[in-house]
Amino acid sequence: MHRRDMLRLGTGLTLAAVLPGCSPAGGPGPVLKVGSQKGGAKALVLASGVLEGAPYRVEWSEFPAAQHLLEALGAGAVDLGAVGDAPFLFAYAGGAPIKAVQVSRAAGGGGSTAVLVRGDSPIQSGAQLKGRRVATGRGSIGHYLLLRVLQREGLKRSDIDLVFLAPGDAKAAFSTGAVDAWVTWGSYVALAIAHDQARVLTDGRGLLSGYGFEVAGARAIAGKRAELDDFLRRLATAKRWVGDHKDEYARVLAKETGLELPIAAYTVANTRGQPVPIDTAVIDELREVLGVFQAAGEIKAKPDVGAAFDASFNGAVAT
Repeated sequence: MHRRDMLRLGTGLTLAAVLPGCSPAGGPGPVLKVGSQKGGAKALVLASGVLEGAPYRVEWSEFPAAQHLLEALGAGAVDLGAVGDAPFLFAYAGGAPIKAVQVSRAAGGGGSTAVLVRGDSPIQSGAQLKGRRVATGRGSIGHYLLLRVLQREGLKRSDIDLVFLAPGDAKAAFSTGAVDAWVTWGSYVALAIAHDQARVLTDGRGLLSGYGFEVAGARAIAGKRAELDDFLRRLATAKRWVGDHKDEYARVLAKETGLELPIAAYTVANTRGQPVPIDTAVIDELREVLGVFQAAGEIKAKPDVGAAFDASFNGAVAT
């Protein structure tokens, strides 16, 4: 199961499927292309049943990490997808034609993102990362957490040997000892603890906002506004539904991804988010994320953070 889990989570392939029952007889009509990371969004709407009767079809594409999903959004290959605040900002600052159209805040705050070390590692504190080789994804929420940990410990980006790797490659490097620490998130944390005897050195609680964004491509916002608005309303309903139905969601997530049920349950408990409106607090939080990346020299651009959001879909959160 361990090998299969990591192969399915770590693959760089994008798999597309049309969700049955989203339009009458699955016939011709509007299509909304939605990206999902590791089955999360797809499993959520399947478990909650919120898409029943939707006047359009949903075509799903699966991605192993936010970077791949954001690339597809920027290219117009998908219309909408959920990512963390840091990877969204990284892509937006790089000029991707995308905007955040809905925000959720994770119930566990930033606790689902963590700095991992092996169980027998001598590293016992964030300060002891100095001089060590650390893996994470470039522009990922793990990248941001690592910068915040270094900042907290009085260390600079140059004080560590930072290696940017995709999740599957990072897992392999961590397992073989090619890196001393791995900064990752969600199911990858649970899998590493369960199968690689990993230990959480520190996590994102108190360092990360826990915000996640539904991000849409500019072309989709212009051409599929009605479908986006309807889907976001249904998705907000599904996110609220999870509060009393975590077990149901976990079972569907396990089926969709091939994860063991305890791993899926951990993922649901730590990453589920409640929809909140796009407001000044959300925008200010993203400005803080930008400042950290800029201070570390990881983002050179000076994007207008306020323009990264489209609050015209806020009504979807209230219903």
